[in-house]
Amino acid sequence: MVPRRHNDPVMRRRLTALGVAGLVLVAGLLVRVYAPDLIAQPAGTMLYAALVYVGVFVLRPGTSPVPAGLVAVGFCWLVEFAQLTGLPADLSERSLVARLVLGSEFDWADVAWYPVGVVPLVVACLILRPEGPGLRGA
Repeated sequence: MVPRRHNDPVMRRRLTALGVAGLVLVAGLLVRVYAPDLIAQPAGTMLYAALVYVGVFVLRPGTSPVPAGLVAVGFCWLVEFAQLTGLPADLSERSLVARLVLGSEFDWADVAWYPVGVVPLVVACLILRPEGPGLRGA
């Protein structure tokens, strides 16, 4: 097995995604602590979706922006609708991490806010890709 170098584009993309994920996570926690509830709820939901989107690139750095966006929104919706079962609420009572990842109560507003957190990132990734907008590539 040949060790990967830091100039490997896949590793560079994964490390970039990890860095962005860290920034989004910090922003989400700051919003949760310091923003008024009227702003914190939608902003936190959008940042959660953004973190999931970036997480797709951590796990699969070669993913194209649109499929990554679909996976992120789909995952967020899956978690949100799972809240109707009560299982996330039960887990959230036992663990702060579970509460942050799974939430506890279903909210139709969250269902709407998830794409709002992801779509601008998909567009930005499409525009900022090294190949340029509208061109195919990893």
